[in-house]
Amino acid sequence: MTATQSQQFTIEPSDNERLANLCGYLDENFRLIERRLGIEISNRGNQFQLIGEARNIAAGQAVIEELYQETANKKTLTAEVVHVIVQAKASALSADKAQAQQNDVVITTKRGLIRPRGHNQQRYVERIVSNDISFGIGPAGTGKTYLAVAAAVDALERQEIRRIILTRPAVEAGERLGFLPGDLNQKVDPYLRPLYDALYEMLGFERVAKLMEKNVIEVAPLAYMRGRTLNEAFIILDESQNTTVEQMKMLLTRIGFGSQAVITGDITQVDLPRGTQSGLRQAIEILKGVDNISFTFFQSTDVVRHPVVQKVVQAYEKFEQAKSSSKAAS
Repeated sequence: MTATQSQQFTIEPSDNERLANLCGYLDENFRLIERRLGIEISNRGNQFQLIGEARNIAAGQAVIEELYQETANKKTLTAEVVHVIVQAKASALSADKAQAQQNDVVITTKRGLIRPRGHNQQRYVERIVSNDISFGIGPAGTGKTYLAVAAAVDALERQEIRRIILTRPAVEAGERLGFLPGDLNQKVDPYLRPLYDALYEMLGFERVAKLMEKNVIEVAPLAYMRGRTLNEAFIILDESQNTTVEQMKMLLTRIGFGSQAVITGDITQVDLPRGTQSGLRQAIEILKGVDNISFTFFQSTDVVRHPVVQKVVQAYEKFEQAKSSSKAAS
């Protein structure tokens, strides 16, 4: 475990007006830096003390010094300016953390350590840590959603983000469920149950309930994301193969300052109406090669459920390949 350290430094020139601008109203700028970098900041005039891990302290000092330079133009520091500068340093820290974990990838939650199994799961977690948007694509049982929720819980516990947003399209899997009784939450809960299950396992039922009551954890159908800007959040879009092209673009453009997104799906299990293009399939084509966006593709050999599940997935893959070959031949 990395030891906590303390570091003092002074910024020049000493200017009370600029220092007040740097701190923000009720020190809100400092609180944002503390949350994103996991450090404590205290100051007396232009003399500062930072407490935390050594690399986080270095990043914090660099952020404060850069923000102080911004105050020289006498313009009030906006939340957007602070976010952009902090995000740049936080991204560098995340990349360093991913590099340091390459040989022993592990996610820490209150219920214990979660270790990815196999090379693909390890690469998936590393990419989640070091990218703003990460796609996990592959068959059921490969740990795509579970590891994404674990990474979100880890980020929340480290105070790298302020809330977790879990969402998925409410599409019936080849069935017509008809009218569902109850209020809105009761109607959509069946679609979101896998996300709840992962949260309960990692945080416990009571803590999840409290965090949801405070809106620290939000579980909602994809339609609820329209028109919002999601800052300082860890966003997980599950079952993304069932998003339309418009829905996928909408979700990706909701990502705000200090946020990251993980998008999971299985392009072999699309439940959209016939003739409707999957937003996930199009995103794979459009976004490959874009900086800070990663893709991890899982195979049937990555399935970590009951061994028979892997055999089922392989059998379906073989059948689909044979079907495609016969169509091509005809």
